Amino acid sequence: MNKVKTYVIAILIPLIVGGVVGFITSPAMDYSSLEKPFLAPPSFLFPIVWTILYVLMGVSYGILKSNGLTDADIDKSYYLQLAVNALWSIFFFSLEWRLFAFVWIILLLVLVVNMTLKFYEKNRLAGWLQVPYILWVLFASYLNIAIYILNR
Repeated sequence: MNKVKTYVIAILIPLIVGGVVGFITSPAMDYSSLEKPFLAPPSFLFPIVWTILYVLMGVSYGILKSNGLTDADIDKSYYLQLAVNALWSIFFFSLEWRLFAFVWIILLLVLVVNMTLKFYEKNRLAGWLQVPYILWVLFASYLNIAIYILNR
């Protein structure tokens, strides 16, 4: 497979996962009606940020894949965090399991840090491109627990 095709597929996978999750959770999106903490961004910002993060995810994975640096461990780490990421929105919005979602996002944070370290070991740029994802998940964790506390 040529490098361009590898990158296109690598970028499309997280974008498609994010799009499917957005479609599933959009009827239950209640962010605007929730009591929100200090620093809570406007709702229009979330799809923009997630699109950027999904593209960065895909680029990082594409770097590894196109250079023959993936293995079963990298694949497992990458796809597991992507699945856990997808389920968080369902737990938080569709099911309104806000406390459980907080525990789940902490699991996501651990998985993303683990994935980032693995990516970094194989290719420094692939690892560094995941730093915004870690920072956003940290911020989302703050929002998650604060929204739970303010709306219980």
